[in-house]
Amino acid sequence: MSKDKSYYFCGIGGSGMLPLAMIVRESGAEVSGSDRALDQGRLAAKFEWLKEKGVGLFAQDGSGLTSGNQILIASAAIEDTVPDVAKANSLGCARMTRAELLAEQFNASPRSIAIGGTSGKSTVTGMIGWILTEAGLDPTIMNGAVMKNFVADDAPFASSRVGDGGIMVSEVDESDGSIALFDPEIAVLNNVSLDHKSLEELRQLFGDFAGKVKHCIWNKDDAETAALVDGLDLHDAISFGFSDGADFQASDIEEAPVSSRFTLAVDGDTFPVTMQVPGRHNIANALAAIAAASAVGVPVATSVAAIATFNGLARRFDVVGTANDISVIDDFGHNPDKIAATLKTMKAFPGRIIAFFQPHGFGPIHKMGAELAEVFAELLDGDDRVILCDPVYFGGTVDRSIGSESITNAVTAAAGNADHIADREDCGAQIVEIAQPGDRIVIMGARDDTLSLFASAILAKLAAKQ
Repeated sequence: MSKDKSYYFCGIGGSGMLPLAMIVRESGAEVSGSDRALDQGRLAAKFEWLKEKGVGLFAQDGSGLTSGNQILIASAAIEDTVPDVAKANSLGCARMTRAELLAEQFNASPRSIAIGGTSGKSTVTGMIGWILTEAGLDPTIMNGAVMKNFVADDAPFASSRVGDGGIMVSEVDESDGSIALFDPEIAVLNNVSLDHKSLEELRQLFGDFAGKVKHCIWNKDDAETAALVDGLDLHDAISFGFSDGADFQASDIEEAPVSSRFTLAVDGDTFPVTMQVPGRHNIANALAAIAAASAVGVPVATSVAAIATFNGLARRFDVVGTANDISVIDDFGHNPDKIAATLKTMKAFPGRIIAFFQPHGFGPIHKMGAELAEVFAELLDGDDRVILCDPVYFGGTVDRSIGSESITNAVTAAAGNADHIADREDCGAQIVEIAQPGDRIVIMGARDDTLSLFASAILAKLAAKQ
């Protein structure tokens, strides 16, 4: 499908763009692109790796676009005045969004599994991909996060995998409505909760998503999902969860700081399951993955064995290290559900929590700032602290009248310990200064790969602290 085509990715280093670029390159397409981070000298290792893979990299000034035969892959939100877009328009280049190109690849696959929901998509995608790989089905996997099981010397940024098994596994995004472009054989619906869109919009999107597939794998524990499924005429639907009556049910839960165990019940049989990732949310993710794998014919015992060796994803409760008995965790948490899952996992064990959060834009604060503050106030108590820097801002005309201080003020008003420190580096200095042995520091936020470097820098400073 992509053979002999030439794609130019505007923002090629992004978590959604990079894996798709590698998938179409493996299919025979020519791939090149630009990125703001490249121009700014950030994330050098990632761009050096792309060069080694034969990807042409250019400044984000339009210079990489030289022929009308190139296809520009760019966000629909990018304005025509951006140099890459202006040059593409002047050359008469076709233009697609990332989601449109991904859907084109996905819908052409003989078999397909799409993972949707407000939270847990990347982890479930990684779990399913690993199960199918271990089962010998050789899947193609499109993820928004680096999958540790697939990391190798020649694949340090393994957020995608290309296989020859004729089956594609991909997370699909509701935030821009592009979930509607995908026509999967199997749809996984993790949950429905407030994020980028209103609940009314999400119910419509997810309802359409679940209603058109051969198999729907759905979360029986999530009230919104259950209500949605109840209103649909589904065939061969499979439920998962902790609740009585779930087709794939977990019980006998044993949680540890960085692992978990449970008993899986399916069709009257039981299976002991061990996992190298912590938290009840990851147990639910594993249930979804095992159920989805069963829908393509993978025996449950095979899936259980694979899940035991699943190493997790980068920036998903990713333990960076420990120094002076202070642990640093890097996490993608950015909406109320994700942050709550991370904090609940941490609160299951003793030790003060210092939570740092970088909002991924001013828009999300407008949309869910009150709910974010409520999560921090409810789950952090005693000596726990939450520190916010200013939101990520990439330019444009977004309303910046409400910022991070609205969240910290609400947490403080609810008797919580919260600080707004505008500059991220100043936040890091404050965290290092107040951290004490026994503390757990979690770095949370999305849309910014440098947060991992920030977490590593904090760990290094803690190690050097006398």
